[in-house]
Amino acid sequence: MSHVLVITTSLRAKSNSDILAERLIAGAKDAGHTVEQVSLKGKDIRFCIGCLACQKTQKCVQRDDVAGIMEKVKNADTLVFSTPIYYYGMSGQMKTLLDRMNPLYSVNCRFRKVYMLSVATEDEAFVPEKAVSGLQGWIDCFEKAELGGTLFCGGIANPGEATNRTEELKEAYEFGRALE
Repeated sequence: MSHVLVITTSLRAKSNSDILAERLIAGAKDAGHTVEQVSLKGKDIRFCIGCLACQKTQKCVQRDDVAGIMEKVKNADTLVFSTPIYYYGMSGQMKTLLDRMNPLYSVNCRFRKVYMLSVATEDEAFVPEKAVSGLQGWIDCFEKAELGGTLFCGGIANPGEATNRTEELKEAYEFGRALE
């Protein structure tokens, strides 16, 4: 089995995306994977300044929590990003993290499959498309990686509501069991 890294990107305590990520993690563990979770809550993640120094050094010039997260990403077999959908896109902190992981583009990362779990108030099928597209753009920078799948849980409006959504909790669990 593989080492799965789940990155939760909501900054709200007990967020719906975190609740569903917990079920995904339970499913992945039950399937035999080792799972590590990184939450972006409380992390110092600064914006990319576009200096491109990382292209030569494989390190970012900024000193914050991103270097530690990148090390975990580089060494994971499988990545899962869990995000709330804001204005039909991924959370800003997820986008900022993806931008900052530019130093990984020229490094031989272990991950081959990347997955996304997303949650939104809206429940139409098109709601996560821009978030998935943004993640796909990041994945495209890694020639050996591919999007393994996505799970969208829509119609979850209130904080903590996912706790009572048995169908979505079951879907997240099964999504975790199916990770490669």
